[in-house]
Amino acid sequence: MTKATLAALQIGSHPQGKTETLAKILAFESELSAASPDILVMPEALLGGYPKGSDFGTRLGYRLPEGREDFARYYNNAVDLDGPEIAELSDLSKRLGTIIVLGVIERGGNSLYCTALFIAPDDGLVAKHRKLMPTGAERLIWGLGDGSTMPVIDSDFGRIGAAICWENHMPLFRAAMYAKGVDIWCAPTVDHRDVWQATMRHIAHEGRCFLASACQFQPSPEALGVKADGWGETRDLISGGSLIAGPLGDVLAGPAETGEALIKAEIDREELTRARYDFDVVGHYSRPDIFELRVDETPRAGVQFVSNAQSDPAD
Repeated sequence: MTKATLAALQIGSHPQGKTETLAKILAFESELSAASPDILVMPEALLGGYPKGSDFGTRLGYRLPEGREDFARYYNNAVDLDGPEIAELSDLSKRLGTIIVLGVIERGGNSLYCTALFIAPDDGLVAKHRKLMPTGAERLIWGLGDGSTMPVIDSDFGRIGAAICWENHMPLFRAAMYAKGVDIWCAPTVDHRDVWQATMRHIAHEGRCFLASACQFQPSPEALGVKADGWGETRDLISGGSLIAGPLGDVLAGPAETGEALIKAEIDREELTRARYDFDVVGHYSRPDIFELRVDETPRAGVQFVSNAQSDPAD
C-alpha cells in the first residue's frame, strides 16, 4: 500500500485538565471518521498541558512554596502510560483504524517528560519518544529524554518518526532520524510563528519525507470563560499554524491559521523515491569519508544496580 491520508488535528489543552482535554479530542471523532486519516498527528503536550507563561515560582538560587504547589498540580495533571487516557486513545485509534501520534506530559517516577506517543489500531501504544532537550525554562519541569526513545516505526504507509517542537532545530537529531529511514515525519509543537512553518518545509525538503506539524490552538483561559487550574492562569495565546508538507517542501495542507481545525492531505510513498533521486541526505549525498555521526541509544537510568554475587562453589 503506497497511498495514505495524513492528517493533523489543531486543538488545545483544556485549562481545567486532562479529563476535559480528552473529552475535546473524543468530540472530534465523527469529523475524524469522515476524514478517514491513516495517520493522525496531534500537538505537543496536548494531554497534560503546556504551561506557557508560568514560572513555577523559580528564582535563581531558590524556589517559592507556591511554585512547588503549581508543580504538584501540573504533576497530577500528567498521564501514566498505562492510565485510562491512553486506553481511551487506543480505543479511538482502533475505532478509526488510524495510527495516532500525539504529545503528552508523561509521568516517569517523580519526573515529568514531554513525550510523543505512537498508538496503532491493532496494538495500542507501540512506542514513545521523550523530548531530548527541553527548551529554555521547560527544563524546570521536564526531564531530558535519552537515545533509547528515538523510534521510527513501520507501517503500511511508510516509516513514521517524531520530533517534538524545537528538537526539529537539532541537525544531528534530524540526521539520525533520516538514517533510520523516516518517511513520515511527525512534529507535535506549540510553536506558532511563521518561521516555524519555514522550518517544517525545510525538513520535509531536506529529509525528502512527508511531514505533518500539529500545533496547539490555545486561547487564554479568560477567553474561554473558565478559570485555569493554578499553573495555567497566566497562559498566553498559542495560535496554531498546523501544516502538512511534501518531500520537495511543498505545502499540501494548511497552514491552519485560526481556531481548532483538522487538515489532511493524500500522500503517496512512491513520491519519495522520485524526490530522493537527486538528494538522499544519508545516501548518495552524504560524505562518510569526511563526516561521521555516532548515536548512543543506551537507556540512561539515574541508578543502575550491578550484581557482584559469586556463584556457589557447590553449584
